[in-house]
Amino acid sequence: MTTQARGLHTHVLDSLGLAITAGEYPPGSVLRTDELAQRFDVSRTVVREVVRVLESMDLVESRRRVGVTVKPAEQWNVYDPQVIRWRLAGADRPRQLRSLTVLRSAVEPVAAGLAALRATPAQCADLTEQALGMVATSRGRRLEAYLVHDVAFHRIVLNASGNEMFARLGDVVAEVLTGRTHHRVMFPDPDPAAVTLHVRVAEAVRERDAAEAERLTREIAVGALQELDVLAP
Repeated sequence: MTTQARGLHTHVLDSLGLAITAGEYPPGSVLRTDELAQRFDVSRTVVREVVRVLESMDLVESRRRVGVTVKPAEQWNVYDPQVIRWRLAGADRPRQLRSLTVLRSAVEPVAAGLAALRATPAQCADLTEQALGMVATSRGRRLEAYLVHDVAFHRIVLNASGNEMFARLGDVVAEVLTGRTHHRVMFPDPDPAAVTLHVRVAEAVRERDAAEAERLTREIAVGALQELDVLAP
């Protein structure tokens, strides 16, 4: 696929993905390849490739002699990072953020407790480095720089748990944190108490204190939910 074709593919995919997840195409709506090709001024090949991607996310299904049908929201692959990104870009952002934050609050404390038992010395060192990076970028409205360390911190916790199911949620958590930042569901500077909690989680993991790592991570999750009450009610 050429660079131009990739650009067209991405444009059509994002346009349709955003429209479907925003409810512009209700369940049962039929999207016809020829009409989409004409609308976006692309080849039918590009449209078919886009449809295949949307099918892989369970947003649509193709039926012979019917066309491409939009599936009900309860059948979507809501763990797909791109689906999360599209939903966070829409009007349903507050509910989506809350749903994902509740998921994090159920998983990450347990993952942190396991990480305290299973993390390698290299992972412990990396976790500490990312926590200190969060401290260093937590002032001066440097949210993009802060985000890099925040995402890395939570990926390490999930990976260090030693549980492959938890580890696979790294992309989900990354999309939540990125969505909060890019859609300004964050204070201009992160909550100092939350930043300190991340440092303490890194210390607990390094000291192999599973109970403390789990407790502190749960406190982070509770704080994130309380922030949503203020910023995205």
